[in-house]
Amino acid sequence: MNKLIAIVNVIAWAGFWAFGYLALTADPENGSQILTALILAAIGGGVGMLAYLKLVCHCEDTGYAERPKRAVPEQYRTDD
Repeated sequence: MNKLIAIVNVIAWAGFWAFGYLALTADPENGSQILTALILAAIGGGVGMLAYLKLVCHCEDTGYAERPKRAVPEQYRTDD
């Protein structure tokens, strides 16, 4: 399931950047094209942010986000 969320995350952010670029470079006289691209970019950004936060929660729940215990050599380690 997490791989699916990661794939959705990548696709959503790609849509955000692609439609955001289209909204910025669209002809100003064609307002409906700009509005459509803005709406699609906002949807992509929202879905991408939700998927990213879901992945962050998963990493924190599984302990993947914690600092490794052996990151500092033993002679320099201070156990607090």
